[in-house]
Amino acid sequence: MTAGLGGARLLGVVDHHVHAQLVDLAGMPEGGVVAVVDLGGRPESLRDLAARARDDDRLPRVHYAGAFLTVPGGYPSTRTWCPPGAARIVRSAADAAEAVAEQVGLGSSCVKLALNADAGPVPEPVVVHAVVEAAHAHDVDVVAHVEGPTTVRSAADAGVDVLAHTPWTERVDDLLVARLASSGQRWISTLDIHRGIPVARARALDNLRRFHAVGGRVLYGTDLGNGDLPVGRNDREVAALHEAGLDDAAVAAALTDPWPARRPATDR
Repeated sequence: MTAGLGGARLLGVVDHHVHAQLVDLAGMPEGGVVAVVDLGGRPESLRDLAARARDDDRLPRVHYAGAFLTVPGGYPSTRTWCPPGAARIVRSAADAAEAVAEQVGLGSSCVKLALNADAGPVPEPVVVHAVVEAAHAHDVDVVAHVEGPTTVRSAADAGVDVLAHTPWTERVDDLLVARLASSGQRWISTLDIHRGIPVARARALDNLRRFHAVGGRVLYGTDLGNGDLPVGRNDREVAALHEAGLDDAAVAAALTDPWPARRPATDR
């Protein structure tokens, strides 16, 4: 499957942020996306979907993080859209290690941590560190949903590998942006979810522009399942990447990055 970008032809477009239980993925390969990364759902359902997708040309290949790791009352456990089993409550550092082992045992190739301070309680730093330590012991990355004051810094301090969204609720200061870029952290774009919300979109674009300018690694992702987004490659997301300063080569890299293929510790 190929997809065009300017005058180039791309092989293997990946949407690095979808929610397969909230949208029908059928037709995504025809729409230019041959693989997806589900960042939050019931792991048993995602395991079954991934198995079906290997034998169904209408479906993209499916990688997944499994359940959101969160705390009692934390995001997204209180949201009506959150499918049963899609939030795994973590109560301690020891429980964090067990939760990570559960996700990996069910086939997850990364794990998802919810750090949404605007929506409720978030894990204590010791729990965040325990999630990261346990995930790295299993040779998988930690993806964090960061939202609200200080959550980007909390993720940075714990060694989180990937941000599920470009930060949009605060301007990340230049020193922290440079630190995150130099550490090899990846940011998944998801800029189009802020369509029609000028302040959030402008802040996300500014953060991503500065992150990319200092060598930050950007992944194309749409948060498919969140509102009215196209099934297949989202050209509005691609245009927003260009608006954030990525040239054609950088956009092509964001679209086709093979993450979350397991990587050695030296690449983290």
